[in-house]
Amino acid sequence: MNTARSADKKMPVDLSERIREKEQLKIKAGRETSGSVWSGLGMFGMVGWSVAAPTLLGTALGIWLDKKYHPPFSCTLTLLMAGLVSGSLIAWYWISKEDRTMNKKEDDDE
Repeated sequence: MNTARSADKKMPVDLSERIREKEQLKIKAGRETSGSVWSGLGMFGMVGWSVAAPTLLGTALGIWLDKKYHPPFSCTLTLLMAGLVSGSLIAWYWISKEDRTMNKKEDDDE
């Protein structure tokens, strides 16, 4: 019986601790979700344009070079691939930068 009473005495402390932790998680989630849909869409657009713009510019330049100089290799295909690779590197940079920012926020909150 003595153990039951000591468990009852611990229960409110554990319960209040759990409630406090859940409250802190909800407050943290509330701060992080404000504008998250728009910021997520913005990041999605940034990544998309980071890949699309260099790819399209490389393709356009390649088509122009192929028409003007008639090289023995395809400038269009070469510059398309170069634009795709450079766009992917740019997108990787933006995503890793956002990941570092998010991890820093999590570390600061803890």
